[in-house]
Amino acid sequence: MPRPFLLLLALSSALHCSRQELIDDLLDSLSKAVAFFEKQSGHINLDGVVGYVVLQTQLQEATRAWPHSDFVSLSQRSTAVSLVKKLDRSLSHAVRSLQETDPKYYKEFEPILDTAFWVLPREWSSTDPSLVYSSLRTTECYDEQVGDKCMTLLLGTWKDNGTPCIVTKSCRDTMTRFGCPYYSLSHQLLYFMIGTMKGCSRMLKGDMRLSRVNITVEHYQRIFCSNMMKSNQEIISKGFTSQMQDIFIENILLCGLAGFSDFYKGDWLQHILEWQDKELGCFGKEEDYLQMFEEFLDTPHKRVKRREKTLKDGCSSHMTGVAVSALGGYLNFYLAEQDITKRPLI
Repeated sequence: MPRPFLLLLALSSALHCSRQELIDDLLDSLSKAVAFFEKQSGHINLDGVVGYVVLQTQLQEATRAWPHSDFVSLSQRSTAVSLVKKLDRSLSHAVRSLQETDPKYYKEFEPILDTAFWVLPREWSSTDPSLVYSSLRTTECYDEQVGDKCMTLLLGTWKDNGTPCIVTKSCRDTMTRFGCPYYSLSHQLLYFMIGTMKGCSRMLKGDMRLSRVNITVEHYQRIFCSNMMKSNQEIISKGFTSQMQDIFIENILLCGLAGFSDFYKGDWLQHILEWQDKELGCFGKEEDYLQMFEEFLDTPHKRVKRREKTLKDGCSSHMTGVAVSALGGYLNFYLAEQDITKRPLI
């Protein structure tokens, strides 16, 4: 047997083992996070619940596409099936609680609390460093109340039986503004993702700017994720703080959902796994997390209060939801039938 073939066979076997070990780590982490959700499902806010809804979508796809190649794979799939069943019960309870405790916010974002809303990537692409902004604005350029309104106009929940896919000039200008940092950037991307999943095919209609005439929705997503990639690289180089952990994971979640495979880096996964509270199964468990989050955004406390909720055990509702859905994205990517050389195993 030719020596190069033996080397290739050995490499393929090693990569397969590495992938199986990573999947074991992911399932172990997700099992702890789902157990946490079972206990706290009536207390987690809408943003956190959405994270678990996205995770459920990812687990459903994983169990459908799981390779039945050996005993280890079958055992792993059995674990994933068990998680799906547990989430079915917990999500029903969580959604009922949201409907009772925050009926207005629930009604506005009810569509995204359905696993059927979320569309997972069918093909992969990579970010483009040439699209990175030459400079960033010094402050966030996204207002939560305006952003929520723009989202509801897409979803059709801005009033009872509202028309969906409405894009005002104000919303379009806000969501296509270049140079925005951090949470503004990720919410610009989320806006286009929600519009695409809702089927709003003409989101850019009415944009008369000549400089933007050839920019499509897909191109905007590539611009945003290319800059979110740069943001994550800078966060790593400067060191993690609590609020930067949240941004870092949110970027992986959203750009992974948008189909950018270069966000699924193995060392980035290890960071996320390390941040999980091993006993409780949650993320963001720090006494000063909320304070740091608020100071970073440099906005009134009332803005943070709704986006973030620190649970009685000290866990972050937002960061936990973001983290579990990012981990679900990693799981599906590792299971995807992609060229083995493109999997982020190192």
